Amino acid sequence: MAGHSKFKNIMHRKGAQDKKRSNLFSKLSREITVAAKMGMPDPDMNPRLRLAVNAAKAQSMPKDNIQRAIDKASGGDADNYEEVRYEGYGPGGSAIIVEALTDNRNRTATNVRNCFAKNGGNMGTEGSVAHGFERKGLIEYPPEAGDEDTVLMAAMEAGADDIESSDDGHTIWTEADALHEVAGAMEKALGEAETVKLAWKPNITVEMDAGNAGTLLKLIDALDDDDDVQTVWGNYEIPDEIMDKLG
Repeated sequence: MAGHSKFKNIMHRKGAQDKKRSNLFSKLSREITVAAKMGMPDPDMNPRLRLAVNAAKAQSMPKDNIQRAIDKASGGDADNYEEVRYEGYGPGGSAIIVEALTDNRNRTATNVRNCFAKNGGNMGTEGSVAHGFERKGLIEYPPEAGDEDTVLMAAMEAGADDIESSDDGHTIWTEADALHEVAGAMEKALGEAETVKLAWKPNITVEMDAGNAGTLLKLIDALDDDDDVQTVWGNYEIPDEIMDKLG
């Protein structure tokens, strides 16, 4: 099950980028509100809401903000957002999946298409790249959660499918419908995770050279900056030395 994790790389400097985005709390709040509106407003009774709340806590979102987002759904005054997925091709033969929550599909589709067009990519049709990914549950723990053997044992006992450990931390993969159960079992063993969410895991990754990597990261930053875009997934792998040069 164990191996060296490249997923931190694949997610494009997730921690640093998330903290830079001024609209991060807005995105988190939107997901919390949508999750609460779709099910019970109690995280213990609503797996999707629990994931959204955990993601918000991981980014140090204040408790008051989290509660306001839940209350907004309960009060019936929440905007009607729908989930949409866009797929496309980035530089260097990379494949990109964009997940969004929007109250205006035309606006979001136009914005996403423009991001691809202006940054060396092309937006494809639905299903054009998703066949190269698997829908999986993703759980991430920091290095201090335990050594590789400790986390491996906890993951196996919790029913996880795979674990990848590196100096950056531990990445645990589950079946999509088992994410909530596995995350709960691992929390009892290791404490609260940094990340618990549904993910698109690439079956095969494509290594980027310096030129394509720079253009690709501009594309991902442009997509991330859109208010409607929640998450960007890709099948790219950027060597550490190139990432260091790009900053």
